[in-house]
Amino acid sequence: MKHTELSIEFFPPQTPEGVDKLRIVRGKLAVLKPEFFSVTFGAGGSTRDRTFSVIKEIAVEGFEAAPHLSCIGSTRENIRDILHAYKSAKIRRIVALRGDLPSGMAEAGEFRYANELVEFIRSEIGEHFHIEVAAYPEWHPQARSPRDDLAAFARKARAGANSAITQYFYNADAYFHFVDEVRALGVDIPIIPGIMPIANFSKLARFSDACGAELPRWMRRKFEAFGDDAESIRAFGLDVVTELCERLLTGGAPGLHFYSMNQSVLTLEICRRLELG
Repeated sequence: MKHTELSIEFFPPQTPEGVDKLRIVRGKLAVLKPEFFSVTFGAGGSTRDRTFSVIKEIAVEGFEAAPHLSCIGSTRENIRDILHAYKSAKIRRIVALRGDLPSGMAEAGEFRYANELVEFIRSEIGEHFHIEVAAYPEWHPQARSPRDDLAAFARKARAGANSAITQYFYNADAYFHFVDEVRALGVDIPIIPGIMPIANFSKLARFSDACGAELPRWMRRKFEAFGDDAESIRAFGLDVVTELCERLLTGGAPGLHFYSMNQSVLTLEICRRLELG
């Protein structure tokens, strides 16, 4: 089998049943031997304890665990406490993000941008953590222009990020163009494509419209033509995402990061088709 660096993202479950289900999902995905499992972090730290609980379980199971850490709406003291808790738990990787301002909160807090969080981590903890940051091949929805978004990414890299994970996308050319643009700025950190398997197209379309991820017109029309035919949607989605991954890897992408949505079936099938594991 080919060796490709894989990583897989989860969100922290809200219920004991969800926690149990995620343990089963992790066990199934473990056959892929991922480089790490990451766990998201709610706006303003709203899932802090649940994120930490899942991260500790992953570490105990013998996998590298990478908690997300978003800084918007947080204080330096709060972030410092979290960093030292993760260091004490022997966590070695952090996904450092700006994050979203929690609903009802008017002030951004002591951090405004992700590069400030990266700088703070380095000043507090030194080189202990491998720091991942976010990348947006189709541009961040709040960026004033593509040039501003590229400059923001470069600031994160120069602040001390080791590598990046992209927002999901379905246009491989957008990824390759973004990488070329970043390299032209002298930024050479690895940029891992984020991959979103497609289970429910209507939900994906709503989420994509909200977060700025483009769904190509041909793809949207094909999915819409299937109506409520869940099996055809699933089959076409697997074909689309597998072909996307093949093109990315052939074109030199250093790995794949799967947004699992706490499910295992689609990620496993795509990796089986790609002969990864």
